[in-house]
Amino acid sequence: MRIRMTRRPSWGVPWPSKGRTTAPRRAPAGALGVPPRRDPVRGTVGRAGGCGSGRRRAPAPRGRLPGPDPGPDGARPRGGGASGTRPGDPCRRSSPGGCPPAPRAPRPAPRTAALTSRPARAVAARRSRSGSGRLPGRRGYTETAPVGGGGSPPGLSRRSGADADGPPRSRAGGGPRAAGAMSQRQVLQGRAPGAGAGRGRPDGGRREARGPPGRPAPPRLSPAVFEQYQKARTQFVQMVAELATRPQNIETLQNAGVMSLLRPLLLDVVPTIQQTAALALGRLANYNNDLAEAVVKGDILPQLVYSLAEQNRFYKKAAAFVLRAVGKHSPQLAQAIVDCGALDTLVICLEDFDPGVKEAAAWALGYIARHNAELSQAVVDAGAVPLLVLCIQEPEIALKRVAASALSDISKHSPELAQTVVDVGAIAHLAQMILNPDSKLKHQVLSALSQIAKHSVDLAEMVVEAEIFPVVLTCLKDKDEYVKKNASTLIREIAKHTPELSQLIVNAGGVAAVIDCIGSCKGNIRLPGIMMLGYVAAHSENLAMAVIISKGVPQLSVCLSEEPEDHIKAAAAWALGQIGRHTPEHARAVAVTNTLPVLLSLYMSTESSEDLQVKSKKAIKNILQKCTYLPALEPFLYDAPPNILKHVVGQFSKVLPHDSKARRLFVTSGGLKKIQEIKAEPESLLQEYINSINNCYPEEIVRYYSPGYSDTLLQRVDSYQPITN
Repeated sequence: MRIRMTRRPSWGVPWPSKGRTTAPRRAPAGALGVPPRRDPVRGTVGRAGGCGSGRRRAPAPRGRLPGPDPGPDGARPRGGGASGTRPGDPCRRSSPGGCPPAPRAPRPAPRTAALTSRPARAVAARRSRSGSGRLPGRRGYTETAPVGGGGSPPGLSRRSGADADGPPRSRAGGGPRAAGAMSQRQVLQGRAPGAGAGRGRPDGGRREARGPPGRPAPPRLSPAVFEQYQKARTQFVQMVAELATRPQNIETLQNAGVMSLLRPLLLDVVPTIQQTAALALGRLANYNNDLAEAVVKGDILPQLVYSLAEQNRFYKKAAAFVLRAVGKHSPQLAQAIVDCGALDTLVICLEDFDPGVKEAAAWALGYIARHNAELSQAVVDAGAVPLLVLCIQEPEIALKRVAASALSDISKHSPELAQTVVDVGAIAHLAQMILNPDSKLKHQVLSALSQIAKHSVDLAEMVVEAEIFPVVLTCLKDKDEYVKKNASTLIREIAKHTPELSQLIVNAGGVAAVIDCIGSCKGNIRLPGIMMLGYVAAHSENLAMAVIISKGVPQLSVCLSEEPEDHIKAAAAWALGQIGRHTPEHARAVAVTNTLPVLLSLYMSTESSEDLQVKSKKAIKNILQKCTYLPALEPFLYDAPPNILKHVVGQFSKVLPHDSKARRLFVTSGGLKKIQEIKAEPESLLQEYINSINNCYPEEIVRYYSPGYSDTLLQRVDSYQPITN
């Protein structure tokens, strides 16, 4: 049905509508002698006690259609008369003759169709959805008819004013809308009567829902509130995670109580917030021991362990990072992780499909196991070792590195733990990766093999049987210094057990390769190679001679003189002592490099560490006891303390009786004179050595170089009486 909008003439003559007959004019109110009555609700004027055909209704507001009033249920009676009667019909009241039809007053012509039709209802629905008080596409039209009160049905009216929700006005001067009446738009929007607002409202025409009169309006639920809250949480955790990367911000975050703020976010409904909160906690706990303890005391670990098995791979990596950051600081914190049941969850993560999750879990297990044998045993009992061996077979290089490092941390504590790693076939897989081009992977693989080989001869032999020689010697020439260090460490741990293993290394060219490695690096990188030479030389004369032939002594002397660290100097002094203690030839090879005066100065220096002094003294004794090279021993006659001097004099007492040339050189060099100046206690070992040396020379020579002999001669000169003729 199409709505036809018409406009009546200004003189008030109604337009005839199609298919309808214009109602006859009614007599004005009071024409029949009955005083008019004002209806307080409907705003109509009629006779008191009269029928519908004799009452006079108020002028219809704009937009209302003339015709019968709707019933209580909103249905309009059939026919054009009032109260369901037609013009000319007898009255249906109690009077038998009825009331004659009264003439009707002039009424405005209909302007719009009733909203009871389907098109009119559609128009009203579109207007309610648009949020405006006007018809879409038709300027100035709005609904004004009341609903639920008296009067005509809802309709449309032409408005000339700016306020579309105000009381309707007609050209004939119709009154306002009845009190308490609701428009069609208010019904569709669920609004209370009188709650309308137009374009002139401060809120831009938006109408809020209102409750019953006398009650506050209910709060309006908006999704934007939750979006803003989620955005604020996301920004907070991201900012904390970013600030935690800078050490200067850690103290401020700690004082602000950021741990307690991040804890509830670990159980947030948004996965991104959970992951970022865990990452921030890990960075904070990784900084120092106090923050790690705050994580433990805040009962954060149980939440992490619970979520570690339930969340996605990103959260698992972040949670494993937190566990690693907490457990690395001390055995107590690592034990707290074990107590909260994290090991079983981490072992399950080693079976995860994602390599990143495996890597994070293996890293955390390694940091727990590195502290002591008890924690390592707990990791082994959780079933981590077989899965770690499977991880080193994965194609991802990063996962291989971390798994090899974890195996190294487990193996280093005891032979039993190392045997557990060997029993699952770890050595064969580790040995295959020695030639891997990745330097960091080689670093971890060599470390794991050395931690296995150090415990016993059997384990060392199992490592050697994996055919690591001569492949491992190529790592001594690697560009990465840590690869060099770990390769030297592996060779050292194998060589220290038996002469046979050391001989195997010598035959493979390991001694010469290690000496070259010592010469090409500095600092702690040299230390394992220096100790390896000492272990090899300590086993036998032949092995020590192999070190000498490979020019290991000069390189050790350089380390003794150049290195600033006392522990490296101590290792070099120990190695030189192991080389020179076998035979006079070995001692001479050490003495000719001018090493003994350097050892003596380190022993007597107050700046030397206690360990360096002890090892220097022992090396000097070992060398002097076999040294027969007297030019190297003579300086000790002047500078050595008494506890060293007796060994030097003892060597002279052993050499001079059997070497006439040495006796002559000893006199001409002033050695004999120095021996006579030594004040030894009677019947002491030093005095016995001095007497042995004096017995090698005539008595006159001994007296001549004895202290005070010149004075004795002068006295004899003074007392001598020349013979005169």
